[in-house]
Amino acid sequence: MPLRFDPGVAEQILTYARLLTARGYVHNQLGNVAIRVPHPEHEHGVVYTKHAGVSLEEATADNVVITDVPTGALLYGTLPTSVGHQLNREILRLRPDVGAVIHVHLDEMIALFASRAVKELRVLSLEFPLIMGRPPLLLPSHMDVEQDVGPVGGFIQDTNAIMMENHGVTTLGTTLSEAYHRLNTLAAEARRVAQAEMLARAAGTEVAYLAPDAVDFMYRNSRDLQYASRDRQAQPM
Repeated sequence: MPLRFDPGVAEQILTYARLLTARGYVHNQLGNVAIRVPHPEHEHGVVYTKHAGVSLEEATADNVVITDVPTGALLYGTLPTSVGHQLNREILRLRPDVGAVIHVHLDEMIALFASRAVKELRVLSLEFPLIMGRPPLLLPSHMDVEQDVGPVGGFIQDTNAIMMENHGVTTLGTTLSEAYHRLNTLAAEARRVAQAEMLARAAGTEVAYLAPDAVDFMYRNSRDLQYASRDRQAQPM
């Protein structure tokens, strides 16, 4: 029996497809959004995503399919997903806390690392570790975890953002909103680093990156620190 299709979940994908397009993150039919939906007959839930061959910019509800998490079998729809969906599924299989994944080919990140001006994304802003929750991971250009997901289990518990040189970025979140804001935060930090490095070199100064121990503290306590002020406001006087 075909799986029941939830148009509300499809609309979430299309809503964020429009947001990603408006941000300039979508250039062609590559890149995708995936949402996990619990299902009693599937241990890891099921995944809503768009099929291959259509861009997020042009996608409609007719382009949304549903797959199994471990096998990738189509549970709803007829057209297959792209090869990159293997990475989405492996992330969802290994991270039960993750409910959504976004993958785009982020100009800021590709340009920053292709320049060889930096070898890692060091942190400038206080917001970055608070929103990201865990340090982003930069994979070398020869490692293609979309084609071969084997290495993913070795690092996925320690990050919420995978940066692939000359390729793109995959961000994870409990919700699609969280994955989206992590993507925006990473893009903003890449722009800041590029601008700070250029300005410092022109001025003959050094960029004032945050101290690693302070950044580590913020990663470890990001959930408490991010919502601390809100929690205090909620307490009765």
